Amino acid sequence: MRRCSTHLALCLGGGLSLFLLLGAAGAGSVPVAPAATDASPAAMAEYHRQLEIYMAARRRYESEADAYWTLIAEKRKIRAAKRHSNKELAVDDYVLAQPPVYSGPPRPVDPSAPPVERPPRAYVPVVADFLQSAARHFNFEPELPQSEIAYKSAYAAVASAAGLTPQQAVRVYGFESGGNGDFDVQAGLEYPHPGAHAISTALGYNQLLATNTVELLAEKGDQFLRTLSAKAVALDGDARDKLAHKLAVVRAMVQFSRSVPDDWKLHDELANTPKGLGVHALNLDIDVGPLLQTQKLKDSIVFARAKGYEANLTAAELEMMNLTGDGNGFDMVTMPLAWRERVPTANFFQPGGYERNPVAIRNNVVAKLIAATDARMDEEAKLPGARQLAALFAAGSATSASR
Repeated sequence: MRRCSTHLALCLGGGLSLFLLLGAAGAGSVPVAPAATDASPAAMAEYHRQLEIYMAARRRYESEADAYWTLIAEKRKIRAAKRHSNKELAVDDYVLAQPPVYSGPPRPVDPSAPPVERPPRAYVPVVADFLQSAARHFNFEPELPQSEIAYKSAYAAVASAAGLTPQQAVRVYGFESGGNGDFDVQAGLEYPHPGAHAISTALGYNQLLATNTVELLAEKGDQFLRTLSAKAVALDGDARDKLAHKLAVVRAMVQFSRSVPDDWKLHDELANTPKGLGVHALNLDIDVGPLLQTQKLKDSIVFARAKGYEANLTAAELEMMNLTGDGNGFDMVTMPLAWRERVPTANFFQPGGYERNPVAIRNNVVAKLIAATDARMDEEAKLPGARQLAALFAAGSATSASR
């Protein structure tokens, strides 16, 4: 999942950041770091004794952790090779032990060090930034829905046409958007309260990161353009002219998204430029947004089908593919039920991703993680937004049946 007026440092190559630092201390001066405090020789000796104990404990832990995560990576390669050769997997192709947990003493505080100041939270772009970037870099203003139900209706129509079941679409919407999120809901802002702040660029019913948007345009842009072109044929007058402008904008955004090779890391770098954030504003457009939000789920279903999995993915299984990536998620989905009780969730994450995911740590085997996801979906599906979306799917099905 990163404009210029709100986040000027991004546009000025970091120059403003230095200016603000200098300005805080007065022109031409440099902020003074907090001074070190005096500490007695006895206090310093005790600190160094505790530090040695701590460092020894950390070395032991890190050695165990490195060995564990190396084995996780090796087992993942073994499973991939077996699948490539159409060989059956065994439960021992997974690491069945849980990751090591550091249980030693905490790092001691240096009594001679200055107080540690908490660094300011990194700014995360929000909807206003996406809109401003779209206007500045693409001369584009998304066509916002006249009401939330209008966007939900458009999404339900697109999702149904793409083959998503109501159960998949509604429960994933509930899980991702908090059960009552609007079309412009952003991660961290699902439940407005004083002090709430965006935690990523994840946006909309299925919480697409800016990187997802750029990648989808790069890979599926021609498909989106064909869909919009077909819609334009049925229009005339101002409506057709407006959609023609939108087509030109989307075409330019597709070209921009393809300006780097089809690689997630490169797409991530592109998405977090001012122009990339402008591309992300497409999720707010009533014509294009539902296409993007639907495609993210459809791609996971297509991935599973291409691997020979013909059953309908449950919403929780689909969410596993969203959470851990299609390959890892498919690994979980196709695992025998008996194995799900034994296989740790750590098998499907990189070390850093696992450590930042308290849900995967708390629900530390596959069965628990899927059950916890289902339970959360059960609750979120009861909320007004999810019920409204379910009703629109039902109304669409009834309309199709009557034709």
